[in-house]
Amino acid sequence: MEPKDLPVQARERLAQIVEQYLADADEATRRIVTAVAGLLAKVAYADGHYSEQEEVAVRVELSRVHGLSAAGVDAICGLLADHISQVTLLGDHDWTRDLRDLATRELRLEILEVLVEMGVADQVLKQEEQTQLRRTAKALSLTQDDYNAIQAKHRDKLSTLR
Repeated sequence: MEPKDLPVQARERLAQIVEQYLADADEATRRIVTAVAGLLAKVAYADGHYSEQEEVAVRVELSRVHGLSAAGVDAICGLLADHISQVTLLGDHDWTRDLRDLATRELRLEILEVLVEMGVADQVLKQEEQTQLRRTAKALSLTQDDYNAIQAKHRDKLSTLR
């Protein structure tokens, strides 16, 4: 196997895990959950480090997904613990496209809020995380004002103010 194939395989494995553990959900729901899990990983690893606090935050957010069992959450978190760099290496355009196509504006705003919460899981919103979050907001067809309003709730955690 070529090293360049690893990110594609890691992303496919994420989608397979979601499909396996959300077998009763429709295709749109599985694509949304896969996208959210991928974007959570992307924000968590934006600074090149996947901390214990970030892993806990991913686990908490995935636990909120209706129909996703604890075993499903464990499987996704296990994949991320072992292969987060491969899952996040490629761009996130497929995940953001799915969310633009399948999620309402309100749901996309809620997802952005979850992603910002992920960014502050370790009590600091680092510059790399802010950049990733801004890029994601734009890719979700949300505005800079939308992002600013959500980020303002965590103003005390911005690394640029420390």
